[in-house]
Amino acid sequence: MEPAAQKIGLVLTGGGARAAYQVGVLKAIAEFLPRHSHSPFAVICGTSAGSLNAVTLAVNALNFRKGVKYLLNIWNNSRVDDIYRADVLGVLNNSVRWFAGLISSGFGSSRFNSVSLLDNSPLVTFLEETLQCELIQEAIDAKALHALSVTASGYSSGKSVTFFQGASDIPSWRRTRRVGMPTKIEIKHLLASSSIPFLFPAVHINREYFGDGSMRQIAPISSALHLGADRVLVVGVVSHQDGKPELQRLKTESYPSLAQIAGHALDSIFLDSMEVDLERLQRINHTVKFIPEGLRAEVNLRHVEVLIISPSQPLEVIAERYIGQLPWTIRILLRAVGVLRGSGANLVSYLLFERQYCRALIDLGYQDALVHKLEITEFLLTHSDTPSDSSAQ
Repeated sequence: MEPAAQKIGLVLTGGGARAAYQVGVLKAIAEFLPRHSHSPFAVICGTSAGSLNAVTLAVNALNFRKGVKYLLNIWNNSRVDDIYRADVLGVLNNSVRWFAGLISSGFGSSRFNSVSLLDNSPLVTFLEETLQCELIQEAIDAKALHALSVTASGYSSGKSVTFFQGASDIPSWRRTRRVGMPTKIEIKHLLASSSIPFLFPAVHINREYFGDGSMRQIAPISSALHLGADRVLVVGVVSHQDGKPELQRLKTESYPSLAQIAGHALDSIFLDSMEVDLERLQRINHTVKFIPEGLRAEVNLRHVEVLIISPSQPLEVIAERYIGQLPWTIRILLRAVGVLRGSGANLVSYLLFERQYCRALIDLGYQDALVHKLEITEFLLTHSDTPSDSSAQ
């Protein structure tokens, strides 16, 4: 009897407009595979903006290239107006209510607590009109998809909650500050997962409000393993380079702007947990090599093969070239918090949902994937004779 094929997991991390980079990588992968192939990923996990890409792939799991083509159409023609309101009335109204909320909260009032700096109602309308979430279950029933997950952060519980829809035999899980909950994935889960704190409104699901899934996601790869993945492809949105050398460790006298602080905070949310989880996984993989095969099950450890594709260039540097593409209302709003000064432009890389910037990221992702074509194809097409190893996270 031939061994069962390994389940390959795909992890798409968060990062606002930076998620366009993932589409470039997916475009290349689609070209590596036969034209009418099912999705090569039995398990798909999305967080923050990566959840939109993840759900779109799951909806089109029976035809991977079709799903990627749909994503290309979305991101190649993206406009800020498709994601959040950029008209004068919308920006002014939300900004006034946001600042009023900051003041009123100091006096114990909750009158304005439900607002955010940006109004993402255009995204809500777009997703409800175009994304057919009911097709997820059809893909699962057809065995083209084993599981899909979308992760969000609970503001009341402080837990990272992974909502998942998949095969009936997948159990829920509970770990320190993170849980896996079976459910029917809907638009509200995507909105909650991509609700960047302060910028986009929180979403109420079941018993609490949820925000961006990257905030409390201390183990981004673990969801894929819980859902049955034997090996995992991670497509990140943050370069592992150190950025611009000329900005490193320079003496500065000016106090950091709000935008610089916000950009740094977002980098911490979207980057740090993934790097820590990967480092932890590498240590476990190294340890597993010294454990006899027969004892690994007893200690609940196994080796996990992970392939990481991340930007070869800092995306904030690319964003600086396209700041002028933002609507003038948004530029004025961001200028007020120091976004257009120096490293404050880092924040823009998360909010610049304009086609020129998104196309540049798609092209970068595509070129990066071509550089790693041999590694990717071997990773997707090679099936070992025994189940893959990993830590039960």
